[in-house]
Amino acid sequence: MSQAAIRAKELGELLRSRRERLRPADVGLPEGSRRRTRGLRREEVAQLAAISSTYYAYLEQGRELNPSRQVVDALAAALRLDTAERAHVHELVHGVPATVPGVERLSPAVVALVDRLDPCPTYVTGRHWDVLASNRAARALWTDWPALPAAERNLLWWMFTAPAAREVLVDWPGEASALLGRFRSAAARHPGDPGFAALIDRLHAASPEVRAWWPRHDITPLGSGTKLLRHPLLGELTLTHVVLQLADDAEQKLVTFSAPPPDLARIADLG
Repeated sequence: MSQAAIRAKELGELLRSRRERLRPADVGLPEGSRRRTRGLRREEVAQLAAISSTYYAYLEQGRELNPSRQVVDALAAALRLDTAERAHVHELVHGVPATVPGVERLSPAVVALVDRLDPCPTYVTGRHWDVLASNRAARALWTDWPALPAAERNLLWWMFTAPAAREVLVDWPGEASALLGRFRSAAARHPGDPGFAALIDRLHAASPEVRAWWPRHDITPLGSGTKLLRHPLLGELTLTHVVLQLADDAEQKLVTFSAPPPDLARIADLG
């Protein structure tokens, strides 16, 4: 399947999922009687976006069309898409420059920086969310990434298949669904990258949550925030984090965490 066909199929599934989530009252339409369609009807979305119902149906069917930016924005408004979802739809429709997958390399200077940030837990993830570097504090609070088999040194894989992830992350469902939403956004930028397809297939085979959540087409933007972690010796820790995209490769992301000084001192004392 071509990259254009992959993006068109993804767009159709996303539009349908968002249409089915809305009720007529959400967009100022009467409920009516004998409504058998879940959510809005296709013709109702087309009416709201001021496009033909046939054209909208073709989009949902995954046909390789080329809607203008104005049409995409009109559909985004009709379906009440948020900022991240709107950007995602534009990426699916208009595409991004193709990249040639290759072996990911991390600058030794970045690895040294990650180590210097200890006791602030810090790690770097790559294009497919493989953990490329992590410092002692991150390994103590999450898992010992270098000790895992190469195929398991991946944040998504750990999140959805490691029982420890559900113990470490106090709000595991929220953290896991947000991570999957960020991963989906990244995968859409690289529809021809076999690494994304292979990991998605592995996750579907291994995780009932991925099988249940992937069809929802949730999109979560990268951003800073707060995480609540649980450690067997330290108890619950509230960490704030920032995400930095590396200048040498924007798909590589450095995530560093901080905590109140007393908690950082306790993290520093961990073996």
